Amino acid sequence: MTDGPKLSLYLRTFSDDPDTDWQATLATARAMDAAGVDRVVVSDHVVFGENLDAYGDPTLGGTTGGRQPTGPDGQWLEPVVLLTAVAATTERIRLGTGVLLAALRRPMVLAKQLATLDVLSSGRVDLGVGIGWQREEYEAAGLPFERRGRLLDHTLEVCDALWTQQRASYDAPELSFDGIHQMPKPVQPGGIPIWVSGTVNPAVARRLSRFGKRWIPWGPAISDLKGAIPAMKRAIADTGGDPSGLQVQGSAALVKGPDCTLDVRSSIATVAQLVADGATDIRFSGTVPRDPGRATEVLAELVSAFRQATD
Repeated sequence: MTDGPKLSLYLRTFSDDPDTDWQATLATARAMDAAGVDRVVVSDHVVFGENLDAYGDPTLGGTTGGRQPTGPDGQWLEPVVLLTAVAATTERIRLGTGVLLAALRRPMVLAKQLATLDVLSSGRVDLGVGIGWQREEYEAAGLPFERRGRLLDHTLEVCDALWTQQRASYDAPELSFDGIHQMPKPVQPGGIPIWVSGTVNPAVARRLSRFGKRWIPWGPAISDLKGAIPAMKRAIADTGGDPSGLQVQGSAALVKGPDCTLDVRSSIATVAQLVADGATDIRFSGTVPRDPGRATEVLAELVSAFRQATD
């Protein structure tokens, strides 16, 4: 992986088409790996309620004017399982979630799954987490939507204990244990790197202070990194944390030209400014050619242009 800003690319792992060719999705991941993309990132939903309007409600964790990319019966692959399949057929690309609704999983099982994936992939896992926006998803799991922030903290606390302690102990209102052994540990020293998604607010700042200074901006912060990054650093300092070394995701989009092919120059047009504003990781969303050979060729052009723009 390069030392400068990282190029991440979302892999589309959801579809409204029940006949989607998911083998083509895995082929796209292999093309990313061959082209030199730094990280593949996948999304998460476990279930849906029938009303998806909350996706556009920022007070619930949605984004103003946003629309969920599928209906309630859309196909959504489970991220950890999907990334395991990707790990098995790639060599160097990092494997990220952006984001995993970690609080919906049993913490002890999630810690085991992610540690196993880190071992099998030779230490390539990045865990991006967020609290989500959909009440029905929490209720279907038997969990209180209003406590989703605390539930996420609890999940990360348990994972951290199991990843870093040989004889693990943990004591909280949600769960207590002592003298617990879970192996294997993640390959990466200190456990799997955690990226925290959210707006500039005290809860997200505390999470960044506790679990790793890697931030996935959400809400207004996405389009105002220049102002949001200093604000988040101040918020981290206000919690008693050290904001130095904060890593930040910047968001960009793959742009298609008039002939519907990837316009590399337009796609990277915002990269230099995002880096100047403080982004350390640029995550692109969009689609690439389904043909693996053509996808590798186009993505190699994107990677080359990205390296030049961030050199």
